Amino acid sequence: MAGRFYITTAIDYVNATPHIGHAYEKVLADVLARYHRLAGEAVFFLTGTDEHGQNIANAAAQAGEDVQAFVDRNAAAFQQLCRDLNLSHDDFIRTTDRRRHWPAVQEIWRRVAAAGDLYRKHYRALYCVQCEAFVTLSELVDGRCPRHLTEPQVVEEENYFFRLSRYRERLRRLLEERPDFVVPESRWAEMLQLVDSLEDVSVSRPVEKLAWGIPVPDDPGHVVYVWFDALTNYVSAIGFGRDEERFRAWWPAHHLIGKDINRFHSLLWPAMLFSAGLEPPRQVLVHGFLTLEGQKISKTLGNVVDPMAVARELAQRSAAEVDVCVDAVRYFLLREVPFGQDGDFSRAQLVARFNADLANDYGNLLNRTLPLVERYFEGRLPEPGPEEGGDRELREQAVGTVDAVWECVQRCDFQRALLSIWQLLGAANRYLDREAPWNLHRAGRRDRAGTVLTNTLEALRVATVLLEPVLPTATLKVWSQLGYPEFEERARELRARGEPYRGTGLGLDDARRWRWLRPGTRVRPGPPIFPRVEEERPLQVQEAVADEALSLEEFRRLDLRVGRVVEARRIPNTDKLIEVRVDLGREVRTIVTGLVPHYQPDDLVGKTIVVVANLQPRKVRGVESRGMLLAAEWDGQLALVTLDRELPPGARVS
Repeated sequence: MAGRFYITTAIDYVNATPHIGHAYEKVLADVLARYHRLAGEAVFFLTGTDEHGQNIANAAAQAGEDVQAFVDRNAAAFQQLCRDLNLSHDDFIRTTDRRRHWPAVQEIWRRVAAAGDLYRKHYRALYCVQCEAFVTLSELVDGRCPRHLTEPQVVEEENYFFRLSRYRERLRRLLEERPDFVVPESRWAEMLQLVDSLEDVSVSRPVEKLAWGIPVPDDPGHVVYVWFDALTNYVSAIGFGRDEERFRAWWPAHHLIGKDINRFHSLLWPAMLFSAGLEPPRQVLVHGFLTLEGQKISKTLGNVVDPMAVARELAQRSAAEVDVCVDAVRYFLLREVPFGQDGDFSRAQLVARFNADLANDYGNLLNRTLPLVERYFEGRLPEPGPEEGGDRELREQAVGTVDAVWECVQRCDFQRALLSIWQLLGAANRYLDREAPWNLHRAGRRDRAGTVLTNTLEALRVATVLLEPVLPTATLKVWSQLGYPEFEERARELRARGEPYRGTGLGLDDARRWRWLRPGTRVRPGPPIFPRVEEERPLQVQEAVADEALSLEEFRRLDLRVGRVVEARRIPNTDKLIEVRVDLGREVRTIVTGLVPHYQPDDLVGKTIVVVANLQPRKVRGVESRGMLLAAEWDGQLALVTLDRELPPGARVS
């Protein structure tokens, strides 16, 4: 149905407690849900827990607990994670929900059986308990499951099988006719390659082997196998089998999942739906995995990260509120990890993003502007005058940013969406420096100074509307300082009642409206929302001695990368320093460089340069610099090292 957006996460397996990987998927889904609400769409956002299967029964037995008590306790931990991350989900489904989920699973089963797609078969096969899936010899690596590195069990039993092979051709047509059915394209291509080799799959287990599950209709000797059970949550939560009108209103869904379960969602699940006479999902969005400081996240390695522990640690180091630091974790995950690719979670990189992006660029723009309104206009937003100078350029960039961000979000390109917002913030900072309202006020041009301050705050307001899905708590604090505390008060009331906060109610159309702020509104400057994290150790930079020969191995330690300058601004109260933002392909770095008077900030934007990317970070005039631009100097002249042909940002220089 037009104007509706149904987004789901994979339901989390409750054999252990949640970690940063679970948080990543939930934040992605939440940000999508919030952006679609900004676009004026009706949204339903579902998450939940998968609570049946052999793994669960084994884990409960090892813990010495009743299985239901075990899943209740662990499901509560995932529900708490949703609250901690300030998710805006509309429902949390549990597969042990006998009122909502069980009837839907049994109805799907009956429909698939009626279509002639279920049959019983006695067989002997290899079964990976951790995957809750049967595996073939060709899938094993050195006799082990490639994902869990465990030897599969040999299982011999009689189960029900689903005729997945019957749907090969229909699934192929689905993939070929809808190239956006699986995103990104690489994951779509994987499914297209798999589809012709699909075999029938087991969809039940005998009760004597596994009693913890949903009974098969009309056969109490079997329970429904976990994937046939788990996948059905996407329709059970919206009323399938109970409220057909509600189900039809929301289905089909956009599924957000990890790459390891792509084949279940992109092949098995659509085939089940075809068999049951239902539409396939609208889209399967496949994200990559997180590593931690370059290592796989694993309970065995003991490096499972609690996202709330990270947020509390950041709060302690920065003196920011914990919820603001939760927002910083959300921001980091979207800004650092390209959608569909694997990414690394690093505490050092989190601090760098917090300082450079949130404290310096976003927070500092607010902290620079509001005190001027307080000083020159008795703390009330001034009435803006006619456009002149750089006013029109800033307005056009702000309005254009709204469409650029929305276009990126629809492609799940969150990095580019955020980069567009930060380009607007950079433009607003440069506009404020260039127009210099303090000089205008000193020269008696009070009205013009007020226009400049209002325009700067308008650009910041547009950025704040666009950042609400990513920073749902911090943006409320920005609104309060801008003179609109009612948004934060309403959110506080909702959370006190245990209800999720889903947004201010403002939308993309509000963001496009220039001069939305009401003149005369009392601003409320306050302490920095993102107080900088001060480094705990001094910078250690080793400089090469000119006459000292380097070995080839020493030279190879340098990580030289192609970079493209996307923003540049003078650092106030310095003679030579420029803060540049350099796109290195997978990230945008802040680098401080002393190029004045050879270059001015506007000379640098758009240049393709060479960057030393693996220098230790250093603080220069309160700005964290992460890298060095290469330049040549001769006889008082200085020139940046550039390329004689275009290469993409991030390309290695050797």
